[in-house]
Amino acid sequence: MNVATGQEDRGGSRVGGLLRQRNFALLWFGETVSGIGSAMAAVGVPLLAVVVLKAGTFAVSALTAAAYLPWLLIGLPAGAWVDRLPPRPVLITSDLVCAVLYASLPVAAWAHVLTIGQVIGVELLAGAAGVFFSTAYVVYLPYLVRTDELMEGNAKLSASGSVASIGGRGVAGLAAQAVGVASSLLFNAGSFGVSAICLLAIRVSEPRGVRERPARGTTLRADIAEGLRFIWRDPLLRTLSIWPAVANMAYGGVLAVSVLFLVRVAHIGAAEVGVLLAVGSIGGLAGALIARRIAHGVGTARTLLLAVLAGGLAGLLIPLTASGPRAAFFVAGSGIVTAAITAANIVLVSFRQTYTPAEVLGRTTASQRFLTFGTAPVGALAAGALGTALGVRPALWVLVAAFALSGTLLLTRPILGRRDLPASPAEVRAGDRGRPGR
Repeated sequence: MNVATGQEDRGGSRVGGLLRQRNFALLWFGETVSGIGSAMAAVGVPLLAVVVLKAGTFAVSALTAAAYLPWLLIGLPAGAWVDRLPPRPVLITSDLVCAVLYASLPVAAWAHVLTIGQVIGVELLAGAAGVFFSTAYVVYLPYLVRTDELMEGNAKLSASGSVASIGGRGVAGLAAQAVGVASSLLFNAGSFGVSAICLLAIRVSEPRGVRERPARGTTLRADIAEGLRFIWRDPLLRTLSIWPAVANMAYGGVLAVSVLFLVRVAHIGAAEVGVLLAVGSIGGLAGALIARRIAHGVGTARTLLLAVLAGGLAGLLIPLTASGPRAAFFVAGSGIVTAAITAANIVLVSFRQTYTPAEVLGRTTASQRFLTFGTAPVGALAAGALGTALGVRPALWVLVAAFALSGTLLLTRPILGRRDLPASPAEVRAGDRGRPGR
């Protein structure tokens, strides 16, 4: 019996691994279904703005900015609240809020009252719910699996998320043509409902010994400050927060104008756009499948560096995209970038879940994502401004170049000198240069 999670030990080497565990399987299934709906919305919402509402370049970029802006507005207090609350109710409430929000878009379209303002508002509010969900999600997984199963759990969730992205993006354009762009968003609303039902069905007591809640009498501001201080005073966490902040700002800009670029510059149809985005997402599945294998073979620190280098170089292919055979540039570029980002995320999330003390995990997760995702709206708005001033293709060149250069921030001694990222701050303080090779 695993004391920390209240679960029986199960061999990860058995067929199916963690998927044989009922609670993890429910989490996995709910997130997979939700991922399909979200992937459809990632194509459907920009298509709604471009095709139905005839929105301009800056307005389309504002959609991406709105989705990430809540990390700047409420990211830090959300982490403090998650550390004070049981994570599962936070997850369920977030799912239900998103279901209602996305259902409102087709309803407004049917009533002929849909505006770009409502679409941006839905993205903003759904993004706020996503802040709480994403933070609580990182905190909740260690309740369901053992510490030595976290890498497997994160890899399986990332793999299914990538498959969901492939399937969701692939059918998004077809669904938009079949039932209408607005109506296709009902799939996303329903998928959040499925996720909530799966979370309700999980049978696990949340043991009091897993995490300590902030002491009574502490203020929200004090809790937030503690999370920020923990990151800033730890050189490794500081570096691993600054780099993704810069990278996300650049690539967030790329994502903000991708649909607009493919439709209006590369002259690719709506159905084909969904297929291109889906094929590019295959890289995410590849990254999830190979991340653990590579990390085991060469070490987590080296896996992170390899992923960042490969992703940065591959991103330079994206602005070469055009209709016809040159569409392959988008597939290759976005596919390798997605694989690299997925592999890096699996390494980083697993590292943070083991490295960070449990009692501050929610706050440090929110603080890191405040820095990481908080820059995405800046990148999205910058992409809109650059696209308006220079043209969409030149703007993409600027953004992918910045994304490639962001990787140089990881070329520091604590990372270059290690095979594996450390398991605890004590290893860093002791001057450990990595675990022995396997």
